[in-house]
Amino acid sequence: MRYAGLVGAAAIVLMVASLSVHADEAVYAMPAEGQQVVLITGSTSGLGREVARRMAARGAHVIVHGRSVERGEALVEEINAGEQGSARFYRADFISLAAVEALAEAILSDYDRLDVLMNNAGIGGPQERTESEDGYELTFQVNYLSHFLLTHRLLPLLEQSAPARIVNVASGAQRPIDFEDPDITQDYDSWRAYGQSKLAQITFSKTLAPKLAGRGISTYSLHPATFMDTRMVREAGIEPRTTVDEGAEAVMQLITAEGLENGAYFNGLDRDEAHEQAYDEQARERLWQLSREYTGLE
Repeated sequence: MRYAGLVGAAAIVLMVASLSVHADEAVYAMPAEGQQVVLITGSTSGLGREVARRMAARGAHVIVHGRSVERGEALVEEINAGEQGSARFYRADFISLAAVEALAEAILSDYDRLDVLMNNAGIGGPQERTESEDGYELTFQVNYLSHFLLTHRLLPLLEQSAPARIVNVASGAQRPIDFEDPDITQDYDSWRAYGQSKLAQITFSKTLAPKLAGRGISTYSLHPATFMDTRMVREAGIEPRTTVDEGAEAVMQLITAEGLENGAYFNGLDRDEAHEQAYDEQARERLWQLSREYTGLE
């Protein structure tokens, strides 16, 4: 579900919450016994698509997710035509928490294992403040809240498949969350919205890591690369500075490398420090409780 660029509010089509599972044998395949299963949100273009290809090349079964049926089916057909991995496509729009719930339910129904969850789908932030179908600031929901909910729903499957990993694709462009106005109803700015949603992802990883201690699930976050050459960056009018390959290499390290610090934040291939708010225990707890309230988790 890789939204294109820093789009204006009028350009965003608030689509009806939906989930489409395509059952045509030419479009999807199911994993073989013992085959590694990887879910990559926002994998119909850009970084997510490249990581999907790389994981398939390693023999994994990739659950491809996005909004575009055309691009999703094309990637699945490409992977299934190869000699290594396999793939299946699910459509879900993260502007709706109901669609996220439906996606989680479908995956829990269709799969008996999940080795890696890559929370990658995201938007750059509309120029004007826009609300999701659930009434929350759009960037915060798409980039963070929907992944918070999806991760929690899939934790039993990840634990069943342990050792398992959660990788949150964040950014170096981090802004502190104003807990008095997390929906940015005052002084909205698209970069502020984007930055706080990405810091929320990092904070989520750091909060989740100790909560999952002893359950065989590791979680990491990263800034993959700066202004990768993606459609999202180009349509935002930004000159690309790095390649998608560079970002994919950084993600692949977090999926495959051993001995990484649980909960750590990476800048590319290197361990790094995030914004100070991610280390503030009070801020972590406030975000955790806010996220549970917004997503309806008990």
